[in-house]
Amino acid sequence: METENGTVVTEFILIGLTQSHAIQLLVFVLSLIFYIIILPGNVFIIITIMSDHGLSAPLYFFLGNLAFLDASYSFIVTPRMLVDIFSEKKVISYKDCITQLFFLHFFGGGEFLLLVVMAFDRYIAICRPLHYSTVMSPRACSVMLLAPWLGGFVHSIIQVVLILRLPFCGPNHVDNFFCDVPQVIKLACTDTFAVELLMIFNSGLLTLVCFLGLLTSYAVILCHVHRSASEGKNKAISTCTTHVIIIFLMFGPAIFIYTRPFTALSVDKVVSFFHTVIFPLLNPVIYTLRNQEVKTSMKRLFIQKIVC
Repeated sequence: METENGTVVTEFILIGLTQSHAIQLLVFVLSLIFYIIILPGNVFIIITIMSDHGLSAPLYFFLGNLAFLDASYSFIVTPRMLVDIFSEKKVISYKDCITQLFFLHFFGGGEFLLLVVMAFDRYIAICRPLHYSTVMSPRACSVMLLAPWLGGFVHSIIQVVLILRLPFCGPNHVDNFFCDVPQVIKLACTDTFAVELLMIFNSGLLTLVCFLGLLTSYAVILCHVHRSASEGKNKAISTCTTHVIIIFLMFGPAIFIYTRPFTALSVDKVVSFFHTVIFPLLNPVIYTLRNQEVKTSMKRLFIQKIVC
């Protein structure tokens, strides 16, 4: 049945991560472990930061929002993937596919921009400490937080609008376990070269620029810290190192997926699995394990609210 925008296809069939039942079982167990154990951990991080007034610094404010974005991002793909593993026919409607794609890039783009905001926060705190309270005031932090949400929305809506203008008349098999731009575009019944260039510019080039900019900014910060003789030198190095690890985890797979022509490679699904299922849940945990204040506050909250 043909819709108003000329789309004939009303549903897509997800091929999935793999056809091997043994690997599917391994993926299911691994994903479920991460979802059951680490996702509540991320929620606990958010509750800890919200409830502990000692964690009122902008750094922890942004960390709480990072945990929220990561938790929201993990809800987009993982639950459906866990159900689809045991389904013979993995069907997703056209509207659900577009919705999944929108929120995937909305939260993903928002997180990338939030990492830029966090890098700016660390730069001011370490390189301009006398101006920190003025520049990173509560009002300024709230305004800065709007940038990731607004930027993520603009980034995602551009992707969706470009795809909605494409006609889909078959085939309808998406070569992945979720709907994403590279796989969906290839199913369009028209020449998509121009659209692919726009997508690469929108996702790939901006991701690469942000990645290189973040690495440069943290290199400047670490050089400044190395030359200084302040008491908080080790803490600053630990915090910046953690941010750099998270940057590589989030930007590395995104650069691999979106900065090249949308041709299928054998490792695409593996990279997508870690990018959408594993890494988002790990990011706040990695940060927490390297932050003594958050760990201490979480232990105190756990003893007060649960043990006692």
